[in-house]
Amino acid sequence: MGKLDAFKEIVRANAPTSTLTWLRLGGPIEYLAEPRSEEELVGVLKACREDGVRARVLGDGSNLLVSDVGAPGLAIRLTAPVFCDIQIDAPCVVAGGGAKVGRLATATATAGLAGLEGLIGIPGTVGAGVALNASTNDASFEEYVESVRVAYFNGEIAELSKDDVVFGDGVSSLENAIVLSAKFRLTPENPEELAKRLQKIWIVRKQTTPDATEGCARMFKNPRGQRAADLIADAGFRGARIGGAVVSERNPNFVEASEGCASEDVKRLLNLIQTQARERVGVELERELKIW
Repeated sequence: MGKLDAFKEIVRANAPTSTLTWLRLGGPIEYLAEPRSEEELVGVLKACREDGVRARVLGDGSNLLVSDVGAPGLAIRLTAPVFCDIQIDAPCVVAGGGAKVGRLATATATAGLAGLEGLIGIPGTVGAGVALNASTNDASFEEYVESVRVAYFNGEIAELSKDDVVFGDGVSSLENAIVLSAKFRLTPENPEELAKRLQKIWIVRKQTTPDATEGCARMFKNPRGQRAADLIADAGFRGARIGGAVVSERNPNFVEASEGCASEDVKRLLNLIQTQARERVGVELERELKIW
C-alpha cells in the first residue's frame, strides 16, 4: 500500500461494499478507511495522494451502486463519533458530516428549533445532504446552512461561509470536498407543534418512499418542475424488471434489488428507462444514483 501502510488500523484492503449500500450489491472496494479523527483523515488523504490512489466518500450508501467486480481506489466512511456528533446551541446547530439526516431533523425538532424537520425521511448523511443540497417540498439544506467545515482531497481543511458555497438544484460546489460538519441557523418554535409537524411529514413520506430495509435506491433527479417518478410511470415503467432489478410499484423513481439481482441488472434498467423516457415523454432524466 505504500504510504497507506502507516494506517493499517483504520484501512482495510478488498473490503466488501454490499453491506454498506442500500442496494446491497457490488464487489469489494480496493481500500476502505474509517478514520477516528480529522488528523487521521488528513493523513489518509495525503497518503492516497502520494500513492496515486483515488479517494472517495462513502456515506450512508443510499445513492450508490458498486460494480459487480468491485471498485478501485479508497472509500472513506465518517463513522467515528467525532464526525457524527450533533451540538445544539439555540438558535444554531452544528452537525457532523457523518450524522444521519433523520437524526438531525428529529434532534432539532425536539429542541424546539424549526426548519430541518422538513428533511425527515431523506436518506443519507448530513455531509452528503449538504454537498448535494438535498431537499424536499418542505425544506432544503441551502435554506439553513450558515457555514461548513470541509476537507479537500489534497488533505487541506477549510472553514467556508454560506457565501463561499454555490448551491444549485441537487448540487453544490462542495461535491469535490468532504463535508466534516455543517452549522445551521434555525428558528425557535414550540417543540410540541414541531413534533406534530415532523410526524405528519414522516407518515406521508413513508407511504411514498421505500427505505433501506427494502434493498432499494432512488434512480433519477427530478427535472425542473416535474417529478421523475411521474415521468417514469408515464413511460410505462412502473413495476418493470430486468433480471433482479425492479422498478418500485410504490415510487417508480426507486429501483429495488430482488433476490439474485446483480449490479449489471440495475445499470441496464437505468439505461433503458433513460432511453425510453427520452423517446416516449421527451425528457432527459439525469441519474441520481452514483455508480462506482
